Amino acid sequence: MAESRDVVTKEKEEIQARREPEFTLRPQVDVFESAHGITIHADLPGVSNERLNLQVDKDTLKIVGDAVIDAPQAMEPLWAEVRSTRYERAFTLSAELDPDNISAKMKNGVLTVNIPKREEVRPRKIQVRVA
Repeated sequence: MAESRDVVTKEKEEIQARREPEFTLRPQVDVFESAHGITIHADLPGVSNERLNLQVDKDTLKIVGDAVIDAPQAMEPLWAEVRSTRYERAFTLSAELDPDNISAKMKNGVLTVNIPKREEVRPRKIQVRVA
């Protein structure tokens, strides 16, 4: 009898797993603009460099990361507030930005992306000569 309950329980779990939709989290970001470009700080707790994908396609910058949330060994959570461990965020880049020279670094769960402005749109100082 216990065997049949186990089979029924397992089948219910499989059905439940198929019903739950896949959710992604939108990471919180801060965006700063300076004369030289745009800087984005994105909070991606639990995401390592190996599980981070940063890509530019035409005028879109896309950030995708998978977090690893480790439970203590030999323990299984009864309730989890965070169901998804996948982060996704996309930004449309303006024509004044230079997508070929984007740089990024990750430190303590915060991704910093620097997007420079094109040289021709940066402010520059013009020297005035005495005639």
